[in-house]
Amino acid sequence: MENNTISTSKGASLMDRRKAVVPNGIGIFNTATAVTAKNATIIDADGNELIDFAGGIGVVNSGHCPDSIVAAISEQASKMIHTCFNVATYEPYLNLAEKLASILPHGDHTKVMITNTGAESVENAIKIARQATGREGIICFSEAFHGRSMMAMSLTFKEAYKTGCGPFAPGIHRFPFPNYYKNGNGKSVAEFGVEALADFKSRLDTEVDKNNIAAVILELVQGEGGFTVAPQEYVEGLREICTEHGIMLIFDEVQAGFGRTGKWASHHHYNVTPDLSTYAKSMGSGMPIGAVVGRAEVMDGAKPGTIGGTYLGNPVCCAASLATIKFMEDNDINGKGVEVGNIVKASFDAMKAKYSVIGDVRGLGAMLAFELVKDGDKNEPNGELCGNLVRACAARGLIMLSAGTFGNIVRVLSPLTIETALLEKGLNIIDEELAKLA
Repeated sequence: MENNTISTSKGASLMDRRKAVVPNGIGIFNTATAVTAKNATIIDADGNELIDFAGGIGVVNSGHCPDSIVAAISEQASKMIHTCFNVATYEPYLNLAEKLASILPHGDHTKVMITNTGAESVENAIKIARQATGREGIICFSEAFHGRSMMAMSLTFKEAYKTGCGPFAPGIHRFPFPNYYKNGNGKSVAEFGVEALADFKSRLDTEVDKNNIAAVILELVQGEGGFTVAPQEYVEGLREICTEHGIMLIFDEVQAGFGRTGKWASHHHYNVTPDLSTYAKSMGSGMPIGAVVGRAEVMDGAKPGTIGGTYLGNPVCCAASLATIKFMEDNDINGKGVEVGNIVKASFDAMKAKYSVIGDVRGLGAMLAFELVKDGDKNEPNGELCGNLVRACAARGLIMLSAGTFGNIVRVLSPLTIETALLEKGLNIIDEELAKLA
């Protein structure tokens, strides 16, 4: 592997312009620039070819700019860009809603609300759950990330995303996420799942008024929290508890959906159906679109006028999403999620065997990460090493992202359509740079 660093002079100029005109509060997760992109390659301002392991934060599972999706966007834009679905009903919205209901069924009758973003999906799912139950309380989890709008931010765990933004939305109760790596203590995953579920039941009885809990919202594979996977036994038990007490179970699938875990949704791995689930990111290949999908009787709990918005279900975005789903079906995106995941998992496992700084390798399908720690101690996160690794890889032309409360987790969110040789090249860069730093 060549160790030459990439040219950055024009990119540095762009960053200077950014600092001059863009608020500092809009984070810089990676200093890469971009002019064009195709599949898993980005061409930056200096003409460098960059390997994309970030995927726009999990947005381009189908790769950058697939021809059929670009064509669908162009065709719809030439017909109609906007009327507002509340003002004039149009077919792209209905076609997409019908398609989502077919691939993401929630019981015998499923209804769909199209949104603009993942945070907006979460906001509306909470509103629907509260109206459907007539209750106020929401249970969320440690290490959760649900967005940056007010309710979504209130549900989010990491304080750095919320500093100075309070007061936050009321009625929220945070329980510990069932983190097997941190708390398994030698038990099997199944045993730990049962134990964590017992803790949930105890907290439900003692820390909240369960008769006033509208919903439990959970990421089955935590995104920004570090790709921690909820145990099967825990999720099955959670479904039973919610059903028993009339609580809506919401799965946040915004980052995990549309092939990332090797299924249309991560809950398809669990054979557990939520009352509501939320989506965005890769369902539109980069166009701003999301969705709330749920059981019809729950979705219809929202009173007329209480959900919706000017741009929700924009026809161009709907066309992009329909074309994206067709591309995914035609190219077996779920199969690609499994294939990419197998390659990344094998590479990460090999690195863990070599470097004591890797405390854990985890994830589901191609939603994979490793956690960096100090001296092999799972309770000593090594965010400094993680930041250095991300920067070292960027200098080699690999775009990747950290995650986790302490910024000590390396995650891969490459397009699932990435060529195997390019994927392996990127993984080799991580290995080589970690060898130097570790």
